[in-house]
Amino acid sequence: MMIIQFREYNSFDLWMWVEFSTVPSNKEKQYIEEVFNSWFFLGKLGGFNAENIQVQEVGLDLSYMEYDTEAAENSLMALMHNMSEFEYEGKWGRCWFDLGTSDAIALDILINALRQLSKEFVDVERLIVGGENEDWPIDESRRQSAFSDN
Repeated sequence: MMIIQFREYNSFDLWMWVEFSTVPSNKEKQYIEEVFNSWFFLGKLGGFNAENIQVQEVGLDLSYMEYDTEAAENSLMALMHNMSEFEYEGKWGRCWFDLGTSDAIALDILINALRQLSKEFVDVERLIVGGENEDWPIDESRRQSAFSDN
């Protein structure tokens, strides 16, 4: 069972840490990166906008649902802004994000996807959202400049 931990959280400067049960293979790295890249792409397109979740709010009976495009147009944008390349060191992987104005529902969706991935394809021991990993410190110069051009 994958453990989920939250540390200091800043949506504009957020590191996510993935601890694997063993050093990940190239195939396992590919699976993890595909999940994070897909999640970020949806976020960059505004997919995690909790102000406009009309289908979810209707409930189970979606037959002939009327989608209010005007309400969707009038909701505030919720866009992710930036993501670094995934990095690996031993049993750890990490990636930096600027989640911008995307809503917290994005984290639930990512966690759900990673939990299922861990059950079927990649043995993930732990996901840490935010903060720093004392086993793998973040170089301050990287934090400040490495992502400004992405």
